[in-house]
Amino acid sequence: MIILDTHIWIWGVHGDSRLPPEYVRCIQTHEETGLGISAISCWEVAKLVELCRLELPISINDWFEQAFSISCMALLDLSTGICIESTHLPGIFHRDPADQLIVATARVHNCPLVTMDKNILAYPHVMTLP
Repeated sequence: MIILDTHIWIWGVHGDSRLPPEYVRCIQTHEETGLGISAISCWEVAKLVELCRLELPISINDWFEQAFSISCMALLDLSTGICIESTHLPGIFHRDPADQLIVATARVHNCPLVTMDKNILAYPHVMTLP
């Protein structure tokens, strides 16, 4: 399984051209083993819609239903272990709590994270793809 950062998930669902071809190939390659979405990403999507920073073509409830209807998509709960890990990330990581939880999710599940976030890509204590 690979874990998708929130922006990668949104762009993938919408077929957004900001998602580079190598990322599309990476996601397609890993569909068979599963695509994980941290529960905090659902909150981020909802907040983006609330703040009018993301416009969806359908209601947010329908969007989530469609996004998770893809059989390879798995919602990863925020376990106690992930919450604790997010506060004990080794080294220096930036202060965005959602990013901390997404990185912690990848670390706890021992899965690579697919992101274009420069702060996460520069963080040496999480596996990233592509």
